[in-house]
Amino acid sequence: MKQIGIVICNYNKKNDALACIRSILESKFQDYDIYVVDNASTDGSAEAIRNAYGEQVTLLVNQENLGGSGGFNTGLRDAFQKGYPYLMCVDNDALLDENAVGNLLAFLQEHPETGIAAAKIYHREAPDYVQQFGQKIDFENFCTDVTYLNAYEDGSMPEYVYTDAVAACALMIRRSVIEKIGFMPEENFLYWDDTEWCYLCNRAGWKVASVGNAMALHAMGAKKELENTFPTYYAWRNWIRFFMRYTEPGDWEAMAGTFLDSMFQIVYEGLHKGEKNRSRTVMLAYDDALHGVTGKAGENRIFTLDTADGPWDKLFSAAPAYVLHTDKYPGTAQDIRDRAERMGYDIRWYDVSEAPENTPEIILCDNIFQIEDLSLQKIYIDINDCILASEEDVLDVINYNYSRRTFIEAQKPIFLQKLREQRQEMLS
Repeated sequence: MKQIGIVICNYNKKNDALACIRSILESKFQDYDIYVVDNASTDGSAEAIRNAYGEQVTLLVNQENLGGSGGFNTGLRDAFQKGYPYLMCVDNDALLDENAVGNLLAFLQEHPETGIAAAKIYHREAPDYVQQFGQKIDFENFCTDVTYLNAYEDGSMPEYVYTDAVAACALMIRRSVIEKIGFMPEENFLYWDDTEWCYLCNRAGWKVASVGNAMALHAMGAKKELENTFPTYYAWRNWIRFFMRYTEPGDWEAMAGTFLDSMFQIVYEGLHKGEKNRSRTVMLAYDDALHGVTGKAGENRIFTLDTADGPWDKLFSAAPAYVLHTDKYPGTAQDIRDRAERMGYDIRWYDVSEAPENTPEIILCDNIFQIEDLSLQKIYIDINDCILASEEDVLDVINYNYSRRTFIEAQKPIFLQKLREQRQEMLS
């Protein structure tokens, strides 16, 4: 019997999965078996993996996409039955350092109080910068905080950190922990499953660690909307669901206010921009969370992204040149320049010091609905692409706070009632 059963979950990332397997096979530590779970990929992944690695891996092919948690659990259950004392999850788009597997095992063996140990994750696109080195669950603000996010690796970080949660990107867990808390929470389907698993590990009395000498590269952007609201649905539903399940009763009012405030902003921004599909998905994810709907998203939950170019056409056609105050928002500034070019506008962009007199100015900000200057002497654009440039925009800003209060007060009794019902069901 090998010491570790390593599980890779793959869905339609053939080349990434092949590279991931290769990185594990190149490990200095070799006392493991690899299980690759293919989640009904349509890109030829299963055949490519079988042809490339044959008997070097155990390939398990699901007949449907069971999501990240369901996919991992397919492999974890199979490996668990074979008796490995340690199991490991690895994302298909991760590349493990040659010492990662051995160092994670050594850490668990040297720290018996630790139930889960994970690699220190770096950006695959920028290997000198940290993607995750621990994650805090914040029950005051009802969110998570990724430790050392985008920090430059200068050698000053601790050798390891104990933390609330780690990503399943490169995670090793004791068999004895699974015997106590079970497999990955499969009802999430996608997102928050690893966070909840780690939370349950901590709650059962084991620590969760991120280990600095176990390193991995990981691609970023899995949660970014590219074509539709698929990631939005799972991120919101499972975020709300997690805190509904584990927040103490004394904090329920604050939790309800936090979530409703966040939802309102998404809805209001969508109305302002003329882009409604994201807010539709968020409200349906919220409704499913309230009613205990889990697993794969049902029908009419995920929509194609709708992009309204009207406000941008109006802006870009109004002047041939603008002063663009980049300040703290260079990424947003570049997005604006790229959008103008993509829409066929040849705009001359000036810095403040070199602009001709009377060139209209664009000020970047966090949120236009908090801007007090409603004179329209300057144009404001925020990081969520909301524009304050017209009388109609001014009315939206003026009505924002009243609309927010109305939304929260109307929804809060419903939220709290469903929360009480769900917690009662958990106790029964």
